[in-house]
Amino acid sequence: MAQNPRTVICVGDIHGHISKLNKLWLNLQSALNPSDFNSALVIFLGDYCDRGPETKKVIDFLISLPEKHPDQTHVFLAGNHDFAFAGFLGLLPRPLDGSDLKDTWNEFEKSEEREGWYKGEGFESMHLQGRRWAGKIKAQFDSEIGVVYNGSIYDAGSTFESYGVLHGSSDLMEAVPESHNKFLTDMDDVCIETEEGLKQCKLIAVHAGLEKGKSVKEQLELLRAKDTSISKIQPLSGRKNVWNIPQGLDDKQIVIVSGHHGKLHIDGLRLIIDESGGYSDVPLASIVLPSKTIIRDTDDFSN
Repeated sequence: MAQNPRTVICVGDIHGHISKLNKLWLNLQSALNPSDFNSALVIFLGDYCDRGPETKKVIDFLISLPEKHPDQTHVFLAGNHDFAFAGFLGLLPRPLDGSDLKDTWNEFEKSEEREGWYKGEGFESMHLQGRRWAGKIKAQFDSEIGVVYNGSIYDAGSTFESYGVLHGSSDLMEAVPESHNKFLTDMDDVCIETEEGLKQCKLIAVHAGLEKGKSVKEQLELLRAKDTSISKIQPLSGRKNVWNIPQGLDDKQIVIVSGHHGKLHIDGLRLIIDESGGYSDVPLASIVLPSKTIIRDTDDFSN
């Protein structure tokens, strides 16, 4: 008799909302068969920081999961916000091509003043996204995604505050505990569930998605290598260009699951699980596979 497929839980962007995360986790425990929950593969789709008030508590919660649920497997994908947070803290690896992290500024240097890039202690050796993350700007509307940025491109002020320091202060580098540095360093850029190599891959989880018109194999290799010579990594931060299943995978039985987009979108094998977008008035969602059941922090399983 064939074994039942392993339960896979994919959790959307948390963005510092610890109360939502606590409620969602309790709802998952209530909704799922205990044996399925306790042995599940749990993939967090990235963006743990910014916007919400409790980034520090969110990371503490995530770090605690392997000890509390030892029979589960936990995957913590890097989102574009987490990548930038790590960039500010100096946790990113050196570029593979031998270039300097500051070389990533060149492509977007015309935006430095408008976006208010960070110019404080340590900026000379930072990746572009670390400087953008900690910088300060006036309220700015992004017409592509319909979002007003308050304080910085990444809405990072709340992350600084969760560690007890002022927005844009280099004191954050000392305030973040070593266990959090390790978490941010060890995040995965892509999760691939496979039986016999890439050709029989069943699921690819990546924060934003994979670009159409580019080699899937090359994109996955780039993500695995964590190449920091790139100014803006599209599978972590793209929008329309990573929305659909890319050519080369659209005729295969491969699920691609992402967060990032501020949408809940289920179209065949393309799953985007970011209903809240990090905002307090919208539910935090997850999806349970293979059933494609959506479970939110606002669901009521008391009856």
